[in-house]
Parts: sequence; structure tokens; C-alpha cells
Amino acid sequence: MNRTDRLYAVRETLRRAGRAGRTAEQLAAEFEVSVRTVKRDVSALQQAGFPVWARVGRTGGYVVDEAATLPPVTFTPAEVAALAAAVEAHRGQPFDADGRAALTKVLNVLPPPARARATALAARVWTNETATPHGRARVRGAVEAALQAREVLALTYRDGAGEVTSRQVDPQLLAHTGGAWFLVAHCRLRQAVRWFRLDRIEDARRTAQPAVEVPLEEIGEPPPTARPLG
Repeated sequence: MNRTDRLYAVRETLRRAGRAGRTAEQLAAEFEVSVRTVKRDVSALQQAGFPVWARVGRTGGYVVDEAATLPPVTFTPAEVAALAAAVEAHRGQPFDADGRAALTKVLNVLPPPARARATALAARVWTNETATPHGRARVRGAVEAALQAREVLALTYRDGAGEVTSRQVDPQLLAHTGGAWFLVAHCRLRQAVRWFRLDRIEDARRTAQPAVEVPLEEIGEPPPTARPLG
């Protein structure tokens, strides 16, 4: 068994073990490897985001956090190819890096034959990579993080006329319309909700200040064709 197959097998063994867990010695005996190899494998799973932790004491061992993991999910090669196409088409857009990380996790947990079929199918889907990213990667990262953490953002913004201003805003949502992405936020300078084009935000910095929530109905009515992602 190669390492990729073993990592997948160890992950599923720990998942099935539930609260009982497995010791490093038990895993080493099951997979016919050394305890040191098991510890390296578990460390690799942890670094990949799999919620496994070491329980100390007489009944110690490796245990999966059941509340932080999904039950086994089967993806078809076509489903994985669709995810890969969506992630590629979203290159340079909000939460691009998170989408790529999620796709990597899906690929890492697929059995090797299914992963090979999905990769081969995805290679038959072409996308044009010349699309302009919506804003600087660092700016997008700050906007995404502040929106998730509900923190005030300090912006340096250049409007359509070229005027540059510094503002503090309470981020509310991200919207895509007219071929551009916007941060919809309550602007503390203007004391009103404003739409900031991501590609016109020259700098963005998170603050430790909690953001004020604005009810969605006060932001305005979305276009009839608009819809949330979730």
C-alpha cells in the first residue's frame, strides 16, 4: 500500500472507530508500518485539515472530532470535475483560495482510481485564464476575513472619478453585478450604505473593532435575477 492509499485508509479507520479511537500501536499493526510512520501519517492528516487529535491517559489514542467532520460522502468523477471547473472559473474572485483548498481536500480523500478518473475528466474542460482578477489578492483576503469575522475594515478607495479617500466601513455582503464584484458596506465617513468595487480598493486592513450589522432590507432590494450562493 502506497502512502496516499494508507493516509486515506487511516482516515477512514479513525472515522469508523468513533469515540473509541485507535492507538498508534493498533494502527501500526493494522497497516504493517512502524509507530513512527503512523505518527507522521496522522500529522499529515492534521495538516490537511482532518480533525483528529491525540487523547492522553490510560485509554489514549487518536480520536476524530465527530462534530467537525462530515460522514463519508461519495463524489462521482463528474461531480469533482464540476467542482474543479467552478473553482477554475472563479480564479481571482472572492474566496478563490478557500475554493481551491476545499477542492484539494476533496481530491485528497478520494480513492486513487476515482481521483484519477476525476482528474482525467477535468482535463477535458478548458477555461480562459485571461480574466482580470477583481482586486489585489491581499485586499481580497482582508475583505474576506473581515466579512467572516464581522470586523470593521479600514479602506483606501479610489472612486470612478479617480478621487482617493480613506474610510472605515462595516462590511455587510459581497455582490457580483455588471461584470464586477462589490463590497457592500456601511461607510462611516458617509454614514450610509455604499457599494465599493473590489478592483478600486487600493488597500484594506482589518481592525479589531466589531462591525455594525445592517439589516438586509435596509441595504436595498436585489435585482430580480439576483440570488444568494447558499
